[in-house]
Amino acid sequence: MRFFPALLAAALFAEDWPEFRGPTGQGHSSETGLALEWSESKNIAWKVAAPAGWSSPSVVGGRIWITGSAAGGKSLRLLSLDAKTGKTVLDKELFTIDSVRKIHAKNSYASPTPIVDNGLVYVHFGSQGTACVRTDGEIVWKTRFDYDHVHGNGGSPVLSNGLLFLNCDGGDQQFAIALDAATGERKWKSDRKTYMAFATPLMISAAGRMQFISPSAHRTVSYDPSTGKELWYVTYGEGFSNVPRPVFGHGLVFLSTGFNTPAMIAVRADGKGDVTGSHVAWQLQRGAPHTPSPVLVGEELYFVSDRGIATCVDAATGKIHWQERLGGNHSASPTVAAGRIYFLSEEGESAVIAPGKEFKKLAANQLDGRFLASPAVSGGAIFLRSATHLYRIETR
Repeated sequence: MRFFPALLAAALFAEDWPEFRGPTGQGHSSETGLALEWSESKNIAWKVAAPAGWSSPSVVGGRIWITGSAAGGKSLRLLSLDAKTGKTVLDKELFTIDSVRKIHAKNSYASPTPIVDNGLVYVHFGSQGTACVRTDGEIVWKTRFDYDHVHGNGGSPVLSNGLLFLNCDGGDQQFAIALDAATGERKWKSDRKTYMAFATPLMISAAGRMQFISPSAHRTVSYDPSTGKELWYVTYGEGFSNVPRPVFGHGLVFLSTGFNTPAMIAVRADGKGDVTGSHVAWQLQRGAPHTPSPVLVGEELYFVSDRGIATCVDAATGKIHWQERLGGNHSASPTVAAGRIYFLSEEGESAVIAPGKEFKKLAANQLDGRFLASPAVSGGAIFLRSATHLYRIETR
C-alpha cells in the first residue's frame, strides 16, 4: 500500500481538546474534514448513554473525559470513554455528598469541565470538591473549599505553569485561588467582595506579562498568576451570576457582564488599577449573552444570546456587521473548526455558519434531547453531550 506524505500526516494528526473550550480555552480547533450535516440517522459514529451532568467533554490521546453525578447528586464521578468506540474505560467516584441541596434548573451537580494534562486529570465540583486523578484512576490529591455556591457549581478550572486556578464566587464569600497542581496545596488566595458568579477564567499573555483574567459579579479582575496580586480591574454595575468565559485578541479582553441586562465589553489589557473609565474600548448591550461565551475569528467577534440571536461585530470597534436569529435557546458556547462556526441550541439544533461580515448559514442539524454542554473537537470528530447521551459526529 502506498502512502502519500500529506495524507499520512493528516491521518496521524489529531488535535487534543484538553479543557473547556479547547486547546486555547477560546473555542478554536485546527481540525479539518469535520461533518457539516448530521441527524440521529446521519453521520453519527456512536451514541452512548451519559450520566447526569453538564461538564463539556475533554478529549486527549483518544480518550474522552467528563464528570457526572449519580444517586441524585450524592455521588460525584469522573468518567473516561474510548473516543473511537464510546466504550467506558473508567467510572470512578471522587466525592460523596451527604446532603444534596437544590440547584438551578440550568445547572447540574457536575458542570465544570475537567482538564487533562500529562497523564493527570483535574476535576472540580465547586464547593463540593476538587481533585487530581491519574488517567488510570488513581487519586493524587483531593481538597474542598467551604463556600455557598447557591445555584450549584459552575466555572471550570484553569491550569498554567504548575498551578491550578479556580474562581470560587459564592453567595457568602468570593475569592480566586491558585493551587499547586502537584499537591493541591494553596499557593495564593485573593478575596473579593462581589457576589455569586459561575464564570471560567482565562490565562493570557498581554502587555509583556502573564495575566489571569477572572470574571466575577460586578467586576472582572486581572491577577498576577504567580502572586494573586491585582493588576487591573473593570467594573460593570449590577452584573452578577456571570457565566461566559472571556476571549482575548488584538490586545483586548472581550467579556460579558452578567445577568439582569448584560453587555459585551472590550477592555484593553495594558492598564493598571481601576481601568473602567480609561481602558474600555467599546461596549454593546444589544444581543449580549448571559451564558454562552463569545468567539473571536480574525477581525470579528461572534456571540449568541441565550434566546438565539447571533451577532457579528468588528472586534476593534464593536460595530455590528449583522444580527440574525438562529432560533432556540442557547447555553453552549460556539466553536470554530474546519473554517466554520458551530452553534448548538438547548433544543439540539446546530446552526453552522461561515465566518464573515455577511451572514451565511451553511447547515442546520437536529438531534434529540436537551443540550447545555459545549462541543469538543478532536480526531476528525465533533463530540456533543446531551442530558442523557454522548455523541461522536463525523463524516460517514
